Amino acid sequence: MTMPEWLRKLRHPHPDGPGWPPYLWLFYLGFLFMPLTWREPGWTWLAATLASVAVFLAIYMRVLVVWWRPSLTLVLAIAALCFALEPFNSFANTYLIYAGAFAPLALPGFARSLLLTAVLVGLFALEVLLLRQPLLIVAIAALVATGCCLGSAFGQENRRRNIALRLSQEEVRRLAAVAERERIGRDLHDLLGHTLSLVAIKGELVGKLVARDPQGAVREIGEVTQIAREALAQVRTAVTGMRSAELAGELASARTLLESCGIELSCRQEAHELPPGVETALALIVREAATNIQRHAGATRADIEISTRAAAPQGTAVALRVSDNGRGGVAARGNGLAGIGERVRSLGGTLEIDSPAGAGTVLRALLPLAP
Repeated sequence: MTMPEWLRKLRHPHPDGPGWPPYLWLFYLGFLFMPLTWREPGWTWLAATLASVAVFLAIYMRVLVVWWRPSLTLVLAIAALCFALEPFNSFANTYLIYAGAFAPLALPGFARSLLLTAVLVGLFALEVLLLRQPLLIVAIAALVATGCCLGSAFGQENRRRNIALRLSQEEVRRLAAVAERERIGRDLHDLLGHTLSLVAIKGELVGKLVARDPQGAVREIGEVTQIAREALAQVRTAVTGMRSAELAGELASARTLLESCGIELSCRQEAHELPPGVETALALIVREAATNIQRHAGATRADIEISTRAAAPQGTAVALRVSDNGRGGVAARGNGLAGIGERVRSLGGTLEIDSPAGAGTVLRALLPLAP
């Protein structure tokens, strides 16, 4: 396994995991060592704290592997570390904060997770009273644990909505593809069914007329040729119409995808009636660019512009510009953009990406149009 693959696995141990933030949350463990700031370190509390941290990290990694569905046992195990360490370290309530944050992942709904957090805080308060420690510890633990529980519960609910939205979008795309296949089948049947039947009848008639009426047979053959040419023209027109819907469909899909993530999209299209190859390339670029903006840009606004311009020596060319106001800093092209770049170059066009760090990303494609 190469290093980039290892890093991706570390970042996303679970397909629906949250990425890097859980690893940043581990810095909160630093509060366990706050006693070092005002008293001489002793071996007892420090040894107990280090042992608890080792156990906690093992539990924490297990939570990341089964992210969004950790068992209640894991949450209770983290809380048990708090109760076990409290006699040695008055900052053991740090573990209680983690337990409150993970409670909504183990129990569905706000009420259950809040109830579990309240029970854990109540047990912690009882232990603090028995140890004759300041009740301020309980107040701080209750406040922070409740806040983390609520924040995690809202995040869990937002995740469920995003998954439902993604599934609905996939279903819409599937139904659209099925409807498109059915439409193509109907169109081809309407275009070719009658024409081929007419050609078959004319062919039979020519066979009967060859012997007794050669002039009539020649006339019928001419009509068959004309019918075939008309059918070919109709098929070409239909195929062109099918292909011309690709770019419009990708623009609509891009709008749905980005606006569902809170990204405002502005589209301006001045170029119409594009060659099929050029339109397919533009549609693929729009699809890849929208996906990258949604996944990586962290943007709030995006713009797509399609226009025609003079471009020597090709003559007229179609220009596509996709921009966003995200974080920028795109240093390399992924497989998607690399494949699109090859397609653009095969059509005699150019593909450029301008992505300064902190200033958004601008993608420009220029494709020549056949005269």
